[in-house]
Amino acid sequence: MTSDRPVVLVVDDKRNMVRLMSKVLRDDAQVLTAESGTEALGFIDREPIDVVLSDLEMPDMSGLDVLRACTARRPDAAFILMTAYATVGTAVEALKLGAYDYLQKPFDPEDARAVVLRALGQRAASSEGVTEILPGTRARSPLMRELGDLVGRIAASAATTLIIGETGTGKERIARGVHRLSPRADQRFVAVNCAAIPADLLESELFGFTRGAFTGAARDRAGLFEEADGGTLFLDEIGEMRLSLQAKLTRALEERAIRRIGDSRERRTDVRIVAATHRDLEAMVRNGAFREDLWYRLNVAVVHVPPLRDRREDIELLAQEFLRDIAPSIPGRRILGITPAAMTAIESYDWPGNVRQLRAAIERACVVARGERVEVADLPPEIRARTRPATDATYADLTWAEAWERGRREVGRAYLQALLTRYAGNVVDASAHAGVERESFYRLMRRFGVEADTFR
Repeated sequence: MTSDRPVVLVVDDKRNMVRLMSKVLRDDAQVLTAESGTEALGFIDREPIDVVLSDLEMPDMSGLDVLRACTARRPDAAFILMTAYATVGTAVEALKLGAYDYLQKPFDPEDARAVVLRALGQRAASSEGVTEILPGTRARSPLMRELGDLVGRIAASAATTLIIGETGTGKERIARGVHRLSPRADQRFVAVNCAAIPADLLESELFGFTRGAFTGAARDRAGLFEEADGGTLFLDEIGEMRLSLQAKLTRALEERAIRRIGDSRERRTDVRIVAATHRDLEAMVRNGAFREDLWYRLNVAVVHVPPLRDRREDIELLAQEFLRDIAPSIPGRRILGITPAAMTAIESYDWPGNVRQLRAAIERACVVARGERVEVADLPPEIRARTRPATDATYADLTWAEAWERGRREVGRAYLQALLTRYAGNVVDASAHAGVERESFYRLMRRFGVEADTFR
């Protein structure tokens, strides 16, 4: 296909349903139709499908089978299941498999159209400018794209790596990315949190011990250095390690050998060290709280992970990722998305706890949500307190070009919401005020996940 219009595939063994949905969607997208799962897979393999709208019960294969195949072959396509046999179990299974939504027959065709348009809008918004910076990690912000480039270069070497960042920024995910991109990717990745293990036990955990080395040492035991031999050892919160153990770690890095507690011989190890901390190690060196020689050993390849407040472009992407991960695991619930007002509140918050706090907030919202979408009221109180009205009259007085130049990250969504509120959801009048063509205005609405029906 050569057109730049989105492509929707309708799959149903009932010809009248295929014809109906083709008619309903023809003004919004190119519509392909299939009357069997097998025929649908042919389209999925050949065409750039954006949304699949599929029946559940079909003679040759079920809609869930089509969903599994679509997820494997077109992971970026949104999948909507149609069924006359919808149950909570079916919905949960579909969402776990990656479905965007499901419709229970009989349904109003315009309701189906609204769901398809919402899927197209969310897909466009979530994919715009998104890059996989590390295996399994996507980002939109320039800061994280630069970080991904740096990690890729560092990973190819065998250099000791230090990851610095505030608590909750995802330093372990970066460490795993270093490992997965390195020549050691097929070997073990072993992680230890130096702050979580009592100081007197951390040495034996890292280096191991021999039988009788101390009370309770009933047998020889290998440490984490030996377990990670050939692979990567991740030392999280290395700034919490006591000075005496830092000396032994420094020697292990210099000699590439370790000695178990109570042992007289050294054992050679081939381990790449990746360390992480939220502390200022250079200041700790000046204060005598961290060994200078270990600092020099660690300060070879340094990765600074920015706090979430400095990469707000990634907040929506992360929130949607967490929602897709968490929502299907809540029994008896059907959480399908986040309302524009709630997303504006999420993007406006500073997130002192970073990515970890964001995930906890999304989980909390999924647990307490009363409907199928996370609302502002479902968010933690500290986030609700920062919420700004979406219908700021200042925006509605501007043209699109003027509003964009304000430079505020949320201007797109807030401006469209304000304008549609003023014109009660009338897209013709709103687009005329904005000074853009109606079709362009619709594209902007899809890009920012705004639906005119919400304001009528």
